Amino acid sequence: MTRLAIAINLDRCTGCNTCAMACKMQNNVPMGMAWNRVLNENCEFEVGVQGTYPHVSRAHLPVACQHCENPACLRVCPTGTTYKDDKGRVEIDYEKCIGCRMCMAACPYNARVFNWNEPVRDPDFNYGDKDVPVRGKGVVEKCTLCKERTDRGDEPMCVKCCLAKARIFGDLDDPESEVSRVVRERNATALLPEQGTRPQVRYFN
Repeated sequence: MTRLAIAINLDRCTGCNTCAMACKMQNNVPMGMAWNRVLNENCEFEVGVQGTYPHVSRAHLPVACQHCENPACLRVCPTGTTYKDDKGRVEIDYEKCIGCRMCMAACPYNARVFNWNEPVRDPDFNYGDKDVPVRGKGVVEKCTLCKERTDRGDEPMCVKCCLAKARIFGDLDDPESEVSRVVRERNATALLPEQGTRPQVRYFN
């Protein structure tokens, strides 16, 4: 079996949003939408900090689809649009999506976005990987773990472009992989374990 995964070192993440921009460009994500986000923990505003000057700090939390082993989105999808593939990724068959958004309601990580209108791109043409499907109005979309790249044996673009080298990509079912070693040795944990979704994206310090 294969379980492709990402482990993220929160101590190394600087909140630069390069991962979010790289994801957007690789996957032809329209304006006003993001598959990959960097949250500032315990901050009221996006540019906020924790504490009181001069004793302030910021903690960053990158969030995208967690590619769960037991995905809540898959369980509620009425058409089989959402599925787990043979590499352990949670994927979407856009041709089957009826836009009911049940998956969005079920996802505890708020990882999915919906095309309410015809997608707008700036510049006014498709960009990114030529093999990435173009999504239209009325469908849900999300991080695919850069399916087109990882099918070719490449890293997801967010991993490749991370300036701080905070992201590690690999197969959790391979005990010799770097991501497996980090999860094991650094006690990398998942978000919201109480949800029972068993995410394949892990975090460590």
